[in-house]
Amino acid sequence: MDWDKIKLGCWSAVGGAILAAIVGFNWGGWVTGGTAGVMAKEIAENAVAKRFTPICLARVNDDPKKEQKLKEFKAKDSWDGQKYVEEQGWATLPGEEKPDSKIAEGCAKQLKESTK
Repeated sequence: MDWDKIKLGCWSAVGGAILAAIVGFNWGGWVTGGTAGVMAKEIAENAVAKRFTPICLARVNDDPKKEQKLKEFKAKDSWDGQKYVEEQGWATLPGEEKPDSKIAEGCAKQLKESTK
């Protein structure tokens, strides 16, 4: 056996594996299981918020002081508008104790667009 050729072949395989991992993770779109879990959770939260934003808007329309509150809302910037939606309870889902910030964000965005 030619140990020099075997050694060269082994080092070449190790180098190729390292190069494949670098290329795969940096440009190939590979992710670890933990990163995939975080991405999936974020996608799910955004989808749920998007689905429940119409409930928030319906709660705005049902508010007896809607006109006054929308004037106050319109005077606020986007961050304060989201907080305002949360404070009014519009982004609190039935059965929940506190508002959902992603629903409030979507609701505030829709309200800003509709009150231009």
